[in-house]
Amino acid sequence: MPVALFNPAAPLEPLDAQLRAAVSDVLDRKQYVLGPEVHAFEDEFAAWHGAKHAVGVANGTEAITIALRALGVGPGDEVVVPSFTFYASAEAIPPTGATPVFCDVDPQTYLVTADSVKAALTPRTKAVVAVHLFGNVAPVDEIAALGVPVLEDAAQATGSRTTDGRFTGTLGAIGTFSFYPSKNLGAFGDGGAIVTSDDALADRVRSLRFHGSRDKVTYEEVGYNSRLDEIQAAILRVQLPHLQAWCSRRRQAGAWYVEAGLGEHVDLPVPAVGADPAWNLFVVAHDRADALRDALNAAGIGARDYYRQPVHEQQAMRPWPATVPLPGTAQAAARHLAIPMGAHLERRDVDEVVAAIADARLD
Repeated sequence: MPVALFNPAAPLEPLDAQLRAAVSDVLDRKQYVLGPEVHAFEDEFAAWHGAKHAVGVANGTEAITIALRALGVGPGDEVVVPSFTFYASAEAIPPTGATPVFCDVDPQTYLVTADSVKAALTPRTKAVVAVHLFGNVAPVDEIAALGVPVLEDAAQATGSRTTDGRFTGTLGAIGTFSFYPSKNLGAFGDGGAIVTSDDALADRVRSLRFHGSRDKVTYEEVGYNSRLDEIQAAILRVQLPHLQAWCSRRRQAGAWYVEAGLGEHVDLPVPAVGADPAWNLFVVAHDRADALRDALNAAGIGARDYYRQPVHEQQAMRPWPATVPLPGTAQAAARHLAIPMGAHLERRDVDEVVAAIADARLD
């Protein structure tokens, strides 16, 4: 029985009428940019996270650039970022004028650690981008204790939290989110948000997302044209009340994989200490990951690798080579494999996946 790697449309089927009505309301209102839907979503998204401010922007990549600018990052500065992550986590740094400095990850959690960040710090370090990769929760408190502001890249971790109930995006100075359709909370196109409880940071973010202006008349600095649009905000508002339930299903699916004996065949993803992940992707590890991927795909089971070539090895990043050893990154890149995950999964789907991995006989 086929099982897709992800199926973001399935949880939305019961909401179809509401989604269509929300879009229709925007079309009837004919206000498409920074209107009531965006403002309402910003208030609701901030409240959901227990934060003071959420600012909608065009996508998750620009969210990082704008958030770094709000933190004062600029030419001559350095920003520490993991190399085992989606390219955008590092790509967003050079537009600020700063230099990306790559740090290692723990190959079991796929996350940066305080030690890996510390190894990459220099007197020029202005910020750290802590990526909550695959929905796992990076140790932000430990990293912040190093004395450098932490920007949380929570693009893959909307709804993930610590075991004491704090949500990703609220643990550091500022947090960024993506609403790409495959995320835990997905729009019907691109979209992003920046979350903070710092009034001054929020004010700067709002200015930067609108050309560096607070009043649309006076332009104080060179900013960006980066705004979440009304239709996407309306769509996200319909979904937001269901996010907690969807995150619970993702956690349940992860637990089912453990109960079904997946760990007998592959290395399971390890939640960081104090983390309660709402898995965006369920990424296992195996010495023959590519062979396992091919066997699963042949059996109708969605599986793929994401970051076989780490960011620091990408052609565009050659001006900024790694300055510290990255053995965990190399291990994670070679051995990782994403298998089906989502709020749509049933126990029978998980059993199908585990059976297909066992039948591959690669362990």
